[in-house]
Amino acid sequence: MKDILYLAYFLWPSKYLSKFKYYLNQIAFFLLGCWLLGCSDFVEVDSPKNILISETVFNDPATVESALANIYYKLRDQGMVSGNFGLTTLMGIYADELDYYGTNHSYHEFYNHTVANENSILLSWWNHAYHLIYASNDILKGLEASHNIPFEKRESLTGQTLFIRAYIHSHLVSLFGEIPYITSTDYLKNQEISRTAESEVYEHIIADLRNAIDFLKNTENKVGERVIPDQNTAKALLARIYLYTEKWDLASSLATEVIEAYAIEPNLDDVFLKTSQETIWQLKPGVNPKNTQEANQLIIQGIPGQNYALSESLLSNFENGDLRYINWIGTKSNTDNDVTLKYAHKYKLLFHEMESLEYSILFRLAEQYLIRAETMAKLGNFARAQQDLNVIRNRAGLSNTTANSLNEILDAILQERQVELFSEHGHRWFDLKRTGKAPEVLSVLKSNWEHYNLLFPIPEKELSINPNLLPQNNGY
Repeated sequence: MKDILYLAYFLWPSKYLSKFKYYLNQIAFFLLGCWLLGCSDFVEVDSPKNILISETVFNDPATVESALANIYYKLRDQGMVSGNFGLTTLMGIYADELDYYGTNHSYHEFYNHTVANENSILLSWWNHAYHLIYASNDILKGLEASHNIPFEKRESLTGQTLFIRAYIHSHLVSLFGEIPYITSTDYLKNQEISRTAESEVYEHIIADLRNAIDFLKNTENKVGERVIPDQNTAKALLARIYLYTEKWDLASSLATEVIEAYAIEPNLDDVFLKTSQETIWQLKPGVNPKNTQEANQLIIQGIPGQNYALSESLLSNFENGDLRYINWIGTKSNTDNDVTLKYAHKYKLLFHEMESLEYSILFRLAEQYLIRAETMAKLGNFARAQQDLNVIRNRAGLSNTTANSLNEILDAILQERQVELFSEHGHRWFDLKRTGKAPEVLSVLKSNWEHYNLLFPIPEKELSINPNLLPQNNGY
């Protein structure tokens, strides 16, 4: 390893141990392949060298930026975050947002709540997530040993990478419960690692995000892009994590800091444009096609042929006069006009001839208002909770909330989150789960609902590779 090193994070540390030498030979083509696949779309850096001497790999900021660009590319096009198997669609059909009309067996397991531990999507989520976590750890290890990258640049790169590691783990723990929190690049150690209690996983996530906030203090996102996670991105995720772990004061404080740094986009039609002033972090589409994953997946172009449509359960929860129903929901009928379906139309452009006007938004300001509203209600400040809730309602053309007790306000916030954040990265499912509403809501809609459906099973192949991941989650 002292002679020639290619960015080691491309290696998967546990599953492919027998192919280790093969990957060392193949990895030389990784950086060139990354460029060809459009990784550099995320950041404007020079094309990386193909062969890197170990002593200089992490002494060149452009090389590390290219490594991070590859992670952003994989977040965008693969795995659970924004790809074809992303949380938006899969958790939309698992919860009560989307109906599924396709023929994929693994998707039907999600829609019908019959997910088995051999489900191919779960395996792809698990493998892809830990692949990127390993990549992040390799970057962090290299940055720590680097002495030639300017201090502020090294801090920014370190902060971005810590954020990514925390972000991916936050999805894993929400989906699977107890999981390994990986911070090492020792593949021998990683292949035998055990699962960590959920509370400890969240402690690790919080620690990574707090460090990321400190490292990112001098990182500024370009207006109109916001494709690089900065300090406010880390704060936004940490506010969400504090909400999930019921640390109301801390969640409220951080949400306030983010709210003060941005402004709500007044026009609903502009919220999902790449230039939206309320966007905190987004992923830039690839060169071809010049559109977003969300537009590709959710806009119905013809009936039959559609995969998803908005559920009646969601549509019935919009109030009369809600402008989001008009601006963010599209309608499509078949040629005989005897079948009409509605679809999420937040992202409107299936194709743009020059450059996409819409990026895949992962964090936006409206969520922070709803986080603060919920935490204020929990802390007994009903007036402030109503005020934050009304910011979102008024933007949608609705009058101020009439909720004035704790339970009424919490119910109003949950409904507002449903109609504001629908078809966005599984928010609805995570809300139903964390508030304890999933059994009440989904048992009526899903005939196969079982309480153990709150967690997914650990993929069976991973259990066979590493028995230390046992026991399997209850019910599977």
